[in-house]
Amino acid sequence: MKLNIAERVGLLGVLPEQGNFVTLRIVSDLRMALSFQQKELDDFGIVIEGDQIRWKSDIDTTADIKIPAAAKDIIVKRLKELDAEEKLTPQTFPLYEKFAN
Repeated sequence: MKLNIAERVGLLGVLPEQGNFVTLRIVSDLRMALSFQQKELDDFGIVIEGDQIRWKSDIDTTADIKIPAAAKDIIVKRLKELDAEEKLTPQTFPLYEKFAN
C-alpha cells in the first residue's frame, strides 16, 4: 500500500499497545514495516527531534509498504474504535478515510 511519511507516522501512533499474543506479533511486524530505513532518512531528509519529525516537503515521500490482511484488520478495528469514541484527530482522519471507509 502506498503511504507517505505522515501516514506512516500516524499509523505508528494508532496501533494498539496491548492485545493477545497474535495481535502483538502482527503489530510488532507492522511497526518494523512502517519504520524508516536509513536510505529513506537520507533521501527524504527525515529529522527526528524529541517527539517531532520533519522531512523535505518538496519531494514525494510515498513508499510502498506491505500490509498483510491481518494487520489491515487490526488497523481498521483500531480506527473504528477511535471513531466510536470520537477521538479521531486531523492526523488520524485521513487514515480512517484510507483504511476504514
